[in-house]
Amino acid sequence: MNESISELQSIWSKIVEELHANIEDTMFFDVFLDESSIHSIDGDVLTIAVNSNLAVKILSSKYVDVVEAAAKTVLGHPCKAKFNIKENLKDAPVSVEQKPVYFNNSTVNPSFVFESFVTGPCNLEAKQAAIYIANYPGKGFNPLFIYSNPGLGKTHLLHAIYNHVKTTMPGKKALYCDSTDFIQEFVKGMTGEKSVNDLKDYLTSFDVFLIDDIQMMANKEQTCGFFFEIFNIMYSKGKQIVITSDRHPSELKSFDERLKSRFAGGLTVNINQPDDVTCVSILKSKIENSPLDINSFDQKVLEFIAAKFSKNIRDIDQALNKLVWYVTNFRPTKYIDMDVALESLQSLIDVKDSKQKLNEQKIISVVADKYNLTPSQITGPSRQGTVAMARHIAMYLIRQMLDTPYTKIGITFGGKDHSTVMSGVEKVEKELKTNTNLEQAINEIKNQLKA
Repeated sequence: MNESISELQSIWSKIVEELHANIEDTMFFDVFLDESSIHSIDGDVLTIAVNSNLAVKILSSKYVDVVEAAAKTVLGHPCKAKFNIKENLKDAPVSVEQKPVYFNNSTVNPSFVFESFVTGPCNLEAKQAAIYIANYPGKGFNPLFIYSNPGLGKTHLLHAIYNHVKTTMPGKKALYCDSTDFIQEFVKGMTGEKSVNDLKDYLTSFDVFLIDDIQMMANKEQTCGFFFEIFNIMYSKGKQIVITSDRHPSELKSFDERLKSRFAGGLTVNINQPDDVTCVSILKSKIENSPLDINSFDQKVLEFIAAKFSKNIRDIDQALNKLVWYVTNFRPTKYIDMDVALESLQSLIDVKDSKQKLNEQKIISVVADKYNLTPSQITGPSRQGTVAMARHIAMYLIRQMLDTPYTKIGITFGGKDHSTVMSGVEKVEKELKTNTNLEQAINEIKNQLKA
């Protein structure tokens, strides 16, 4: 492997951090690992430069297993650790020449691979696009832009691309970071703590750049300008860029139009809320990696959890963790039926139900009652004047009161395009400026919804 000095330093910092979590003896770090560093990574051999022959002997005889275990956690694969003093190693890295380490907070989960990503109609297209990009980086759609509500698997796919490139393409270098970490690194460059030019050189040295939750850069004009520059450099060199967001590029607020145009210039794919069948499959895969036996679950329990917590995979995780904790500590049982499930999850269900008191369907129903229509008429294809106006009002209220992305609103209204929804919302906003009767009607609907 041909890691740069900064990459080796970053890897070693993470390994030492892992060692700190498993070794309480501070003398071990102060004496034997003082001024240590990774000299090289050659295949599965990790050569570590240390400060003395005694350190070599002690580490090789007593600590090699724990160092190799820490390295496996960080690198994602087994390796052999070898120790030597710096004087014996040719071209050993000199600390004053090392570049700053970047994106220490953006770690990749080695278990997030394509094989562990449960696929259904809601996410098939996104997974297919991610697999294609992982196998042919820079050869097809650039950028790949994946958007969805939180907790539906965007980050899993980014990590899967990274892990695939890392394990199958030794000549390619991939970088994953979340937008918050990107912002922090840029701020450090602007304040002089680090160099912006070094950061630019570091970022553009990678072949695949994976950035998570780009919407976090909203209102960060200078950061967006810097990202635009990085994007253009990498794009011009045929390097792959993959971006995730909680909304479609056209819906990103406070982003320069030229940047949104770049985002939409490749392939844009959506991950929808999983259906109950996919949720059950996701739940089963998670149970198989938990202390519980899948055969101890009543099928009704799986279907109940999938239906109740289907809007967010993190909610499924939370529910399963609560259930595992409950049956492990309070009610040990060989069979988990609905009574056990309801007892363990009641507090989560209460909170979830309270949050869902105001939702899309309730808004549609209240608007329908206001105009003597049925909810199906409002969500249907009719373009009759009263129906169309009521539909636009419902879209407007869902957008304003729930901050629901246009794409999701479109799905609620029979699969309408996000631009159609946006147009309907804008019509209401424009009409409200001059139509007092409409303003009064919408205020009455709002009051009813809040009651």
